[in-house]
Amino acid sequence: MHYLKANQYTYLAGEINALYHEAAVKTGVSDSVQNILYVICEKGDRCLQSEISKLTGISRQTINSAIHKLEKEGIITLEQGKGRNTIVCLTGEGKAFARQKIYPLFEIENKIWKDWTEEEQQQYLLLTQKYRDGLKKYMENAF
Repeated sequence: MHYLKANQYTYLAGEINALYHEAAVKTGVSDSVQNILYVICEKGDRCLQSEISKLTGISRQTINSAIHKLEKEGIITLEQGKGRNTIVCLTGEGKAFARQKIYPLFEIENKIWKDWTEEEQQQYLLLTQKYRDGLKKYMENAF
């Protein structure tokens, strides 16, 4: 079997993750806090805790621990949603914190997207979705 392409993808994905980690280090937050706040900001400064888990792939235990820390620091508050759903909300202090620590990532990502043509953007999204779908399909029976 020939794994060159898969190795290239793995290497590139690792490099991209390392760059996001570098951003977290530079801003003085953990990777999990960066990812959690990123999702909350992307969702309009509030979202379901279950969405954070789904969109980041971070374990529920790690999310709970990070959220507890952020709540103690006054960055977020928790609200009871419908049923067992918990809504995670940025406080005023949290919004200021996010402007410093998270919004620069959005700006960088937007610059990248603006550098690409509409066709390149669509092609990237289509191929990424196709890769995700293939991964789901083949992993169903692999383990």
